Amino acid sequence: MNDADELNKLADLHARGVLSDAEFAQAKARVLSGHAQPGTGTAPTPAVQAMNALRRSRMDRWLGGICGGIARATGVESWIWRLIFVALFLAAGSGILLYILLWIFVPEE
Repeated sequence: MNDADELNKLADLHARGVLSDAEFAQAKARVLSGHAQPGTGTAPTPAVQAMNALRRSRMDRWLGGICGGIARATGVESWIWRLIFVALFLAAGSGILLYILLWIFVPEE
């Protein structure tokens, strides 16, 4: 994602009221200064960016939108993630526990 896309996304969040004026100004300054995190002087790693971008999908959902959100964040089709969760569910039920925890802790887009 280039700077123009990020600025458009920030402007959209600000227009929807998700970001306050001060938060919008800080985020815009961070984007324009080369993606440096405040106080660190270094750019965030791709793994950190991916975790911060993880949101439950509103459009691609069967239950909670977890698989659709993970698919959007990773670039892997959502049906593959659904298959993975079913396989984990069949392996001692760990898939349902993981899905419920993600449903609770991952915010909706």
